[in-house]
Amino acid sequence: MARAPTTAAALLARFDPDWLDLMYNNRRRVPEHGEYFARWAAASLQARTPQAVLDQRFGPGPQETLDVFPASAGRVPAGDLAPVLVFIHGGYWRSLDKSDHSFVAPVFNRQGVCVVVPNYDLCPAVTVPDIVLQMVRALAWTWRHIAQWGGDPTRILLVGHSAGGQLAAQLLNTRWSQVGADLPADLMRHALSISGLFDLEPLMHTPSLREALRLTPEQVARVSPAWQPAPQGGTLCAVAGLDESSEFMRHNRLIRRAWGRRAVPVCEALPGLNHFSVLDALVTPGHRLHQLALAGLQRRD
Repeated sequence: MARAPTTAAALLARFDPDWLDLMYNNRRRVPEHGEYFARWAAASLQARTPQAVLDQRFGPGPQETLDVFPASAGRVPAGDLAPVLVFIHGGYWRSLDKSDHSFVAPVFNRQGVCVVVPNYDLCPAVTVPDIVLQMVRALAWTWRHIAQWGGDPTRILLVGHSAGGQLAAQLLNTRWSQVGADLPADLMRHALSISGLFDLEPLMHTPSLREALRLTPEQVARVSPAWQPAPQGGTLCAVAGLDESSEFMRHNRLIRRAWGRRAVPVCEALPGLNHFSVLDALVTPGHRLHQLALAGLQRRD
């Protein structure tokens, strides 16, 4: 059930701004973050082969485009369509780009999965609620068009990292029939949130974030998944790296507590992973996180 936002005065009485920055500034927490970004950029450049379908427009915003990475030839049984993994990148809704995350696609392509990586406009040019609506449009586009590249619109798994984890969870409560009369109510039933943010109230007061995000109490109430009802029928797998801050651990536990075990059947902290290495785990065959993604892709309910 949704709750009323805490007043700013009450929140600041409990949380010191320096502590909030320590909890939420992941680049500060992981000094070698630049090495991850450089490696991802190099791998992403290699992933954008001639087979990739880049910059497909799904909405009117300057950055409302997406990339499609079809399943590798011969990896899908003849006559079948490939399950679809839609990956939403993080960056606190204010940074990074889909082109930084093309590296997610190849390992899944080789396993017969079609991968879609959407972009979105960044704060402060837009608000977090605006970005939620952009991702709604990206999913609607995917359902309508992905069969053109061999993807199965009835088997879409939404995966999001960090801010993308918030977006993935938020979309589970989308009323798709209100988005388009042609869209099925169960367009997207399963999501995997990696280091997701489910309570945006502290971010209003985090020094390194507040000026870019410009969150208001009303926006926080609208886009904090933990303040929303549990999705009817949909499920969310919520994972984070065990080496992340205690606040990211809290967010991960919070969504299970708010939505319950039926809606959040998996809620895990994965050993040895920080906020960036957790994405390496996603693309490592045999890792628990990679296996969770494959299990979500195989579901047909």
